[in-house]
Amino acid sequence: MLSLKLQVSVFFLFTAGSGWMFYFVIFIQTAINTGVGIGAILLAGECLQIMYSNLHPGGSLKLYEFIAMVTVVMIVLSQIPTFHSLRHLNFASLILSLGYTFLVVGACIHAGLSENAPHRDNSLESSNSSRVFSAFTSISILAAIFGNGILPEIQATLAPPATGKMVKGLLMCYSVIFVTFYSAAVSGYWVFGNKSNSNILKSLMPDDGPSLAPTIVIGLAVVFILLQLFAIGLVYSQVAYEIMEKQTADVRHGMFSKRNLIPRLILRTLYVIFCGFMAAMLPFFGDINGVVGAVGFIPLDFVLPMLLYNMTYKPPRSSVTYWINLFIMAAFTGAGIMGSFSSIRKLILDANEFKLFSSDVVD
Repeated sequence: MLSLKLQVSVFFLFTAGSGWMFYFVIFIQTAINTGVGIGAILLAGECLQIMYSNLHPGGSLKLYEFIAMVTVVMIVLSQIPTFHSLRHLNFASLILSLGYTFLVVGACIHAGLSENAPHRDNSLESSNSSRVFSAFTSISILAAIFGNGILPEIQATLAPPATGKMVKGLLMCYSVIFVTFYSAAVSGYWVFGNKSNSNILKSLMPDDGPSLAPTIVIGLAVVFILLQLFAIGLVYSQVAYEIMEKQTADVRHGMFSKRNLIPRLILRTLYVIFCGFMAAMLPFFGDINGVVGAVGFIPLDFVLPMLLYNMTYKPPRSSVTYWINLFIMAAFTGAGIMGSFSSIRKLILDANEFKLFSSDVVD
């Protein structure tokens, strides 16, 4: 949907205007890219662990060891110098997403109709405050899921006709998101209720009972999601690489010259190692999604565009547009603050229940 070169250009276009805006967007971009990188490595490692546990019950390998394997692969992939167009990668990612969703939904239906179907509990948390905090955490996670919709909007503003391209891009983006995320979420909740794991594959292959789906289906789903996660981690890391290499690369030398190759190799390797280390040390997949959504995607999608519109076009204070933008900014600033608080609160509560470098991912 958006080439990395274009995304980086838009990024610096937005941040070049004023000092505070520069640091504000830098913070948001860093939170999103790093959070997605950590989450991708963590989920890929967990998928490998799930498959390993099914094929080799009682095996000695731990989650952090699978995360280390994924990190090594990501380090190798990170050395791809740059991207000029993502259309082919996006298409492959689309096919993988649809294939994974089809397999997961089929596996959930199979599990729900089987003799070993788990007991479903659809009750909510008993405490009112816990329900409120969970609601804002969920809003933050949804913001992270739907956050990529901002990319075709940004792209559409760079060349006319903006409206037609933006509408087409958003329709395609949200259609894929709706089909993939909601079909998997609804089918998983139908089978497992409130006990559904953030990684539905783990629910389909419980530790204390037989697998609820054919091994070949789970294995193929793992392959699909691994390829998808490698693509996600690679794409989202490119913005961080561009920022780092803007300061270290010398355009007077070739891309593969020793002057540029060595710093690129070191910086990209260190960045991926950092993401892998954080994923292994703090395996909070759901919590990471919530924090990224609250700190990153809510400001980027719902606050910053309205603010920039009012700053750029300066609509009269008596106009409907001005007050709608102001209302959206105020409402989602509040949602972002509450989402940040609830997500960090959940992360702290979860941190009390596990040890560093745990072998279990916390939802």
